[in-house]
Amino acid sequence: MKDYYAVLGIASDAPLAEIRQAYRRSAQQYHPDRNRSPEAPERFRDVQEAYETLSDVRRRHDYDENRRRNLLEKPLETAQEIWNHYLAGVLS
Repeated sequence: MKDYYAVLGIASDAPLAEIRQAYRRSAQQYHPDRNRSPEAPERFRDVQEAYETLSDVRRRHDYDENRRRNLLEKPLETAQEIWNHYLAGVLS
């Protein structure tokens, strides 16, 4: 499970305005026309997917519920995945 909040670099309680701002910033950074990195297209798709999910109230609620469930059922695996995804974003 991807951590869409980490993809956009925002807190899980971020308001819609902050989500939009983070999306615009990340989309510009990873847009394949601007970023020639081989992983840019994949990162750009991740950013789009994160925005589509978090900007829709119902989808965000469902995502948050699923995220909470995963943290309770498989805390170490989920935490490791979130941490690895976060580090990949910070180090790139």
